[in-house]
This record gives sequence, C-alpha cells and structure tokens, in this order.
Amino acid sequence: MGKLQNATAIRKVVLASLVGATIEWYDFFLYGVVAGIVFNKLYFPASDPLVATLLAYATFAVGFITRPLGGVIFGHFGDKIGRKSMLVMTLMIMGVSTVLIGLVPTYAQIGIWAPLLLLLLRVLQGIGLGGEWGGAVLMTFEYAPAGQKGYYASLPQIGLSIGLCLASGVVGLLSYVLTDAQFMSWGWRAAFLFSFILVVIGTWIRAHIAETPDFKQVKAAKEESRLPLADMWRQSSGNVLAGMGARYIDGVFFNIFGVFSISYLTQSLHISRTDALLGVMLAALVMCFFIPLFGHLSDRIGRAKIYWIGSLLTGLSVFPAFWLLANSSGNITAIWLAIIIPFGILYASVYGPEAALFAELFAARHRYTGISFVYQFSGIFASGLTPLIAAYLLQYNQGDPALICAYVLFSGLVSAASAYWIGSRQTKAVALKDSLSIANS
Repeated sequence: MGKLQNATAIRKVVLASLVGATIEWYDFFLYGVVAGIVFNKLYFPASDPLVATLLAYATFAVGFITRPLGGVIFGHFGDKIGRKSMLVMTLMIMGVSTVLIGLVPTYAQIGIWAPLLLLLLRVLQGIGLGGEWGGAVLMTFEYAPAGQKGYYASLPQIGLSIGLCLASGVVGLLSYVLTDAQFMSWGWRAAFLFSFILVVIGTWIRAHIAETPDFKQVKAAKEESRLPLADMWRQSSGNVLAGMGARYIDGVFFNIFGVFSISYLTQSLHISRTDALLGVMLAALVMCFFIPLFGHLSDRIGRAKIYWIGSLLTGLSVFPAFWLLANSSGNITAIWLAIIIPFGILYASVYGPEAALFAELFAARHRYTGISFVYQFSGIFASGLTPLIAAYLLQYNQGDPALICAYVLFSGLVSAASAYWIGSRQTKAVALKDSLSIANS
C-alpha cells in the first residue's frame, strides 16, 4: 500500500511540475518568439531594422537579467517555508504579466510608455521564472527514488520543449490563418491572452500536491538555513562556479535555435514566418522524447559524463547546421533537419540530465537557492545576451554565421570542462567515502 501511495504521489508531483513548467516556458519564450517579428516593428520603431531588432532583443535579455533576483527571492523562501507555496506564487506572477503584455498599446498609440510598460512586464516575467525552474525540478528530484532521480528530474524539463512548441505553434498557427495585417494588429495578442486559461489549470493542479520529503526532513530536524544564499556560497562556492560554467552551452544553444534562428530564417534567408516557426516547433516535439531518455541514461552512465560529452557534441553540431541552413536554397526539409537534429536531439543530452546534475551540487537546506542561483545567474550571459550577440556577429561578419558558430563552440568547451570537473570531484568524494567505510569496518 505504501509503495502504491508513493507512486501516486510521484505521478501527481510530476504532473504538477510539468504543467506548471510548460506554462512558465510558454509565457517566457512567447516573448522571445514575438520579439524579432512583432515588437521590433510595433514597440521599437527605428529607421534601421537592425537597431529595432536589437532593441526588441534587449527587452528579451532584461527578463534573463531579472531572473537571478527571482531565483534568490523564491529560493530563499523555498528553503525556509517550502517548495510548494513558492511554485503557486511564481505561476501567478508569470501568468498575470504575460496576459498584460498582450494588452499593452503600441508605440503609435501611447508613445514611449509602450516600450516602458513592455520592459516592466518583462521584468516581472523574469522574476517569476527565476523562482519557477528550481522549485519545479526540486519537487520531482526530491520525491524520486534513489537510482531514478535523473529520470524524474528530467520530466519537468520537458516543459521547456512543450512550452516552446506551444509558443511557436500558436504564433505559427495565427500567422497561417490570419493575414499579415491581422496578425500584426491583434493576432499576436491572442497568443499572450491564451496564457490565462493555462494559468487557471496549472494553479488548480499545484494547489493539490504535498511538500517534498527532503524539505519535510529539514523542517522536522529544525535545520532550515537562516540565510540560504550565504550558506550556499560558504559551503558550495566551487560547485556554484562549476554549475554556472556547465550551464553555458544550454543557454547559448537554446537561444540560438529557439529564438535567434526565427529572425535569421525570416530576415536573412527570407523563409516564411510560418515555416520558420514550424521548424522550431518540430524540434521541440522531438525534444520531448529525448529529454527523459538522456535523463534516464544519466542514472545508468553518470550525469556528469553524459553532460560533458553532450556539451561537446552540441557545440560542434552548430557548424553543419548553419552550413545546411545557408546552403539550403530555401528547401524546407533541409532547413527543418538543420534545426531538428541539433536542437531536438543533441541539445537534449545537455538539458535532460541538467536538473539532477545541479541539484546534487547542494545540500537540501539550501538546494532551492543553490540550483536557482546557478541556473538563473548564468542565464544572464548564457541566455539573455545570446540573441543580441548573434545579431551583432551576423551583421559584423556581413551575414556569414561563422562567428556565431565559433561562439557556440566556445560555450560548449566551457560547459564540457565544467561538467568534467564536477564528475571528477564527485568520483573522488565517492572514493573517499568508500575508503572511510572500509577503515571503520
């Protein structure tokens, strides 16, 4: 009976984490999908299209800059009060700010207040997501049985691919069924307003789950950290830096293919917006199956090993991918393959085991703060600045994506080295523990 109840509890937690994460990522990346095709025209008018696009991506980056603030705030209270209550709050913040983005008047209607309001709501989105990711993956990680933590912690990660699939799919569908004038006038707003329905469903599901066993143990033993951020840095500073380095390829690669590629395909290669969005959506669908596969393999082979090998392969894959894009001559099948293989399959080898890899870097008493800090703080340079950097490098190199590819490879090398260090340190810790056990026996 106990095993049955535990299995039921895990399924409820997985569903709550996955649905919530899907909604959060849908909200957050809907902004990224729309930034380069709508906001640059309606909210940041400029005589130079590049300047308008850079300004639109700058507000996209602001969401990543404010995510560490959300990670610290919700991580602090998640380690002191509990994971569950924080997850309900982050979902509400994300949902309300996303719906309001869909209601902001354009620059032509209210002038400078339009981009300012957009910026404010993007800040709120960043704060909400900053606390969301850590709580969602911790709920499943801390509920999961030993030997399956990589697999279960990877399940909320599917929320990223489903959220991206929904974001690009909804915008793609609206682009297909509406005229360009209708889409630019009100169609894109419908995609943001749709978030209200998702938030109502997600909040109801999250309100009916219990707190994690790990946090209950910390609470029962009265071992809650007074200042989780200070404890994290004092006890795990090396792990924090290594985790941030390991996160580099994740943020860079996702935003090259999930965000920047849409404007690159539509503006540089003159592919239709619908075809570009469909390519990203198909890659996201494929990713849904490979994320748990690599999470499962991390339980069998080792998280750090899967991660550092995946980082290298992912970083290298950008070269053939962009070569195929540039030489596709508009062939949609070739373009979709150039996105699906690196983004839908290889990227999952990093994102699948990532949650468990980071969670194991920290003790339960400051784990929410630790993984949120690593993931969100590194996201400033790894994720938020990537579309800006890519747009600049493309312009600087006169439309040749070679410098973009070099930048992605550099991030892969940094992440591979960081994950290798994490793995070697964990191996030494296990060896030391075993030797102490033998000595005491």
